[in-house]
Amino acid sequence: MLTLDRFLPACAPGTSAWPRLRRFADDLGWTVIVSTWAGVVLTLAAGRPQELYEQVVYSLCVGLVALLILDGMRLLVLGDPAQRPRWARTMLVLIVATAPVAHYAGIALGGLVLGRPVPDLAGYPSVPRVSLVLFTLLAICVVVLLVLARERVERIKGERAEARTRAERIERQALQAQLRLLQAQIEPHMLFNTLANLQGLIAIDPARAGAMLDHLIQYLRATLAATRLDTTTLAEECDAIDAYLGLMGVRMGPRLRHRVTLPDALRGARMPPMLLQPLVENAIIHGLEPHVDGGEIVVEAAARDGMLEVCVRDTGIGIPGDAGGRGGGIGLATTRERLQALYGTRAALVLAPATPRGTLARLTIPLETA
Repeated sequence: MLTLDRFLPACAPGTSAWPRLRRFADDLGWTVIVSTWAGVVLTLAAGRPQELYEQVVYSLCVGLVALLILDGMRLLVLGDPAQRPRWARTMLVLIVATAPVAHYAGIALGGLVLGRPVPDLAGYPSVPRVSLVLFTLLAICVVVLLVLARERVERIKGERAEARTRAERIERQALQAQLRLLQAQIEPHMLFNTLANLQGLIAIDPARAGAMLDHLIQYLRATLAATRLDTTTLAEECDAIDAYLGLMGVRMGPRLRHRVTLPDALRGARMPPMLLQPLVENAIIHGLEPHVDGGEIVVEAAARDGMLEVCVRDTGIGIPGDAGGRGGGIGLATTRERLQALYGTRAALVLAPATPRGTLARLTIPLETA
């Protein structure tokens, strides 16, 4: 029977009628099945198989009338699920009252379809027909129970889907909050180091301090907007790296050389913001600055088997032999936490000795294009 708690919302202005039609087709299908089954049972009970067609037609007409009466009432009264407990007793009375009405109207409709005389209403009540009315009531109850069971299953599925969606939304919000926190740990770490160096240069070399301040402004312009977004492009990330290396170049002078190689096909690759800067900062602080002659930093990107691979190679003092690919300071530790939160096991950050000396930081994440 028609599920009217979905019928009324479907008929609201600006909504599609398809849910109503689909629900009506489902309910009509159950009515046809039960009515056909009732017609077969009555034919077998009467022992007249030659009347099977007529009996099935009569049963279908009775079932259709009952469907229209009960669903019509539910449409007008029980459109709001909150009203169901209030009208439950009334609906039970209506189901009982519908059985004789549907039986007589269905027999009359079936007679018109088959070209048979319509029974007289005054002489309609009789003992055999009372038993048929009770059988009709039984068939109506079967259809009602089937519909209620189906509605309960669909309601449980809907509640589970809603709970799953709510859980995914909460998990997404928690993940975003975690990523914001991890990202916030990186930004002050770099800025405090730069400001400390700037403070020292102001007293001993104002000209270099001014140049460093100019590069710092360029760096902030390149990164400030990106750090407030969930993702950026590899090209924008490399621009930020160039600005950062220019800033470090003022501090280290000719001891720092750098090169960034970015294929055009990968310029639009998506990645989290501020993901490469800790790798470059780690190469400078732990690789090039402790080395007397400084060295070179090379940043290269490539695509391999659906993955984006970015390598940061320096010619500094290298990493200890027992680092096991997991070395680095707070910046790399935070970067690994961000990768774990975003990609799980699909991403990796590994440190390895470079040739002839120095350190190679290899970052691998899924390749996603804009």
